[in-house]
Amino acid sequence: MTTDRILRYTLAERVIHWIGSLTYVYELLTGLAFFSPNLYWLAMVLGGGPTSRYWHPIVGVVFVVVVFRMFAMWARDMRITDVDRRWAKAIPHYIRNEDEQLPPVGRFNFGQKYFFWVMLWAGILLLLSGLVLWFPEKIPWSLRWLRYTAILLHVSSALVSIGAFIIHVYMGTAMVRGGFTSIIRGEVSPAWAKMHHRLWYDEVTRE
Repeated sequence: MTTDRILRYTLAERVIHWIGSLTYVYELLTGLAFFSPNLYWLAMVLGGGPTSRYWHPIVGVVFVVVVFRMFAMWARDMRITDVDRRWAKAIPHYIRNEDEQLPPVGRFNFGQKYFFWVMLWAGILLLLSGLVLWFPEKIPWSLRWLRYTAILLHVSSALVSIGAFIIHVYMGTAMVRGGFTSIIRGEVSPAWAKMHHRLWYDEVTRE
C-alpha cells in the first residue's frame, strides 16, 4: 500500500470478476433470445441460433465455476454482520448518495453482500435446472414434471439475477463514483476508502 492509493482488489480478484461479468452478460443476452421470439435477434447478433444454443450451457457452466471461485475468495468478507444490518437500516441515505450519514462498514456493504449471495444461489439454481434443460432426452417422460419444474426454476432464477445485476451495475457506476474504476485499476484513494468503507480503511491502514 502507498500513501496515496490503497489496493482494493488484487489482480486475481479483478480477473475473476470480469470473467464472471462477461460470461453472465453472454448468458443474459442468449437467454433473453431464447425466452422471447421478439428478442431472438440477439442470438443472430451473437453468431446465430444454433451457435448460441451450443454455447449457452457451456458458458453457463463457466459462469457458475467463476461464482464458486468468488465464494472461495470472498466468503469471509461476505458474511452478514450486525454492522451490515445497521447499514441496511440507513440505506435511504445510500440511495440519496448521502454516504456521510451512513454507519461505517467493512470491505463490502450490505448491498454488495446481498448481491453476492443472490448471484451465488441463483447460479446454483440455474446450473441445476439448466442441466435438465441441456439434456432433456435423459429425462423419462414419466418425469416430465421435472422438465416443467426446471423451466420454471430456470426462468425465475434468471429474472431474479437480472434484477440484481441491473441494480449492481447502476449502483457501481452511476451512484458511487470510483467504484467502477476500482474494479478496473484495483486501487482507490484513501479519501474514497474512508468515505465508503471506513472500517475496511481503518483495517488496511492500521499497519
